[in-house]
Amino acid sequence: MFENRNDQTKTFSISQLKELETKQTLRQVYDALVEKGYNPINQIVGYILSEDPTYITSYNNARGLIRKLDRDELMKILVNSYLRND
Repeated sequence: MFENRNDQTKTFSISQLKELETKQTLRQVYDALVEKGYNPINQIVGYILSEDPTYITSYNNARGLIRKLDRDELMKILVNSYLRND
């Protein structure tokens, strides 16, 4: 009677979930920086290079959010994303 045309199995990976969570967190930090009038790219790069949390505003808990991210993993995701979109 009813055919299930969407019967393909979808795969799930922990690394994909981690990447998605990292991107969402980074977006929240980015948005908080924009709302406070900062240049978000410069501020995030400053944080990544120095690990100094004062580059990130505490507005909307952005500083707390970014500190939960592993900087090495963040760099890996950013480079991978950049190269995939080239």
